[in-house]
Amino acid sequence: MSEGSYFKKFTRFNKGIRLVSKPSDLDPYDDGVGVLRAVLSCGHITDPVTLTDCCTAQLKDKNNEFKCPICQKTWPYEEVRKLAKLTLDEQKKFEETLGTNTVKKKFDYRDCPGCGSLIERSDQSNLCVACTVCTSKNRKTFKFCWQCNREWKGPAPRADRCGNVGCKSRDEELLNCPLISLPYFTNSTVQCPKVLKYTSCGTLIKHNSTRSYNMECPECCNEFCFICLKDEHNFYPQCPRTLAPRQTVAVT
Repeated sequence: MSEGSYFKKFTRFNKGIRLVSKPSDLDPYDDGVGVLRAVLSCGHITDPVTLTDCCTAQLKDKNNEFKCPICQKTWPYEEVRKLAKLTLDEQKKFEETLGTNTVKKKFDYRDCPGCGSLIERSDQSNLCVACTVCTSKNRKTFKFCWQCNREWKGPAPRADRCGNVGCKSRDEELLNCPLISLPYFTNSTVQCPKVLKYTSCGTLIKHNSTRSYNMECPECCNEFCFICLKDEHNFYPQCPRTLAPRQTVAVT
């Protein structure tokens, strides 16, 4: 939950917001009676806390715009800022991250796996890219693969893959991986992709084929839900959140 979100709520004094006393569409467990919630431009209903958390997750997933997880319609930032009741600190973080994500999408940038610096690729046909920051710091040339985002192995230049085991288009793996069935809050099952990118660190994770929806990232050791991609919720027998859409971009 975002900092300061505990105190977010709508009142009848909020002007310019269409308010209703109906359950949230984005969070099936947010159904308290008499609580005012906002109607988004797409028509779905939410409270400020859920909207803040939803948009924060989208920023972590390297998106440069906000979309409704139900209907995929775009929410303008001005709408999100108002209906999520973003604090000044949240506005600053949101706007900085939106700018960074936009730059990464518009230009050919990646985060260096060695130091995290933004690196631009000058040769679109070569997957082998050198990081000047790591090279200067370690006094040794550091190169990484633009495709698998690991330290470069093998001869260069190459346009297809590096020498690391499993190096291939991760976007293709996300798009074409099979579906698996996991328990859902409706006392049924839901079909979700077997491979996904953990939004906090970008690691590509394959489900271990058990019936559990809670998984641990092998890279950062955080636990999360394989269905909604949010933090784990072991206190529920099934995932109570909205199914996350299939991811299409592994590295942005």
